[in-house]
Amino acid sequence: MTSGADAGGSASVRIEGVVKQHGTTTVLHGVDLAIAPGEFFVLLGPSGSGKTTTLRILAGLESVSAGRVWMDGADVTTKEPGARDVAMVFQSYALYPHMTVAQNIGFPLKMVGTSRDETARAVEGAAQKVGIGHLLQRTPGQLSGGQQQRVALARAIVRQPRLFLLDEPLSNLDAKLRLETRLELRRLQRSLGVTTVYVTHDQEEAMTLADRMAVFMDGRIVQVGTPREIFTRPLSLDVASFIGTPPMNLLAGEWDGHAVSIGGSTVAIGAETKSARDVVVGIRPHALRLAEGGLRARVEGVEDLGDSAIVDLVVDERLVKLKTERAPLLREGEPVFVAFAPEDAHLFDSATGARID
Repeated sequence: MTSGADAGGSASVRIEGVVKQHGTTTVLHGVDLAIAPGEFFVLLGPSGSGKTTTLRILAGLESVSAGRVWMDGADVTTKEPGARDVAMVFQSYALYPHMTVAQNIGFPLKMVGTSRDETARAVEGAAQKVGIGHLLQRTPGQLSGGQQQRVALARAIVRQPRLFLLDEPLSNLDAKLRLETRLELRRLQRSLGVTTVYVTHDQEEAMTLADRMAVFMDGRIVQVGTPREIFTRPLSLDVASFIGTPPMNLLAGEWDGHAVSIGGSTVAIGAETKSARDVVVGIRPHALRLAEGGLRARVEGVEDLGDSAIVDLVVDERLVKLKTERAPLLREGEPVFVAFAPEDAHLFDSATGARID
């Protein structure tokens, strides 16, 4: 999974049947996961879904109620954080305000008794990798948020860990800086070749960073795959409604033969059923188009984004979003038709929410 770097110094990770309980509350319900050496793996999910708890269990900062954690085939379930050869970057950066940047970066090496000269060389190298070599004598209070974030990254990579854990490290940055740092982080991980597990609730961040990702919902992993696999083939309504900007449109309908009826309109779809059944039809906003016929809709408004536009529509009393390259001239309240290619329809069981293939 790596390019330009040997993954020999990075860890494979396996989580088997991990349960985590806080009193009577179960936070993780039997999580299973395998991560390859050198992989950039993202744990994605809404707040409270269990992704950060999973990361803290990998770091050894939280114990498990049941299950095992393996690294490179060795059981590390009960090992202390210091015995796991992992480095973690927190959302808050957790820098020491009274120390210089150089002292902050070198702190992990000082703790294990590395010589002063060796520490200085390693600090300089780590600082150069993240572009802060000129800031080594400053203190955290003299740095911007983006610079503090780079110090935290340098401190994590200075002792060349086998596993790199990041908990929402970009969430405190503004949108422009978040985008720039995201690209740098991907480049850094590629050059280091280190196995990286990254927690975020931002699905755009996950889609652009991950080799593979796990989608968490309510303490369970509901889907694992590449960003492309999960976007094009969500396995449940929960995943379909979470992945995508804007997310997938979901409409109740009746599927019969090669067609589905939604709010009094009937449209063709690619799949066939022998007997009529209730379904939820999913259509990505970019797969919808204004047409001469199809689903009846009413215009709610147009969001002009410059290089593209989102048309807000009401179909069968539900808000639907259509994404197009340019803003159409539509009036609020205007009746229109929308259509989609039969193969662009995703079908889900209306009772279980599971994908129908």
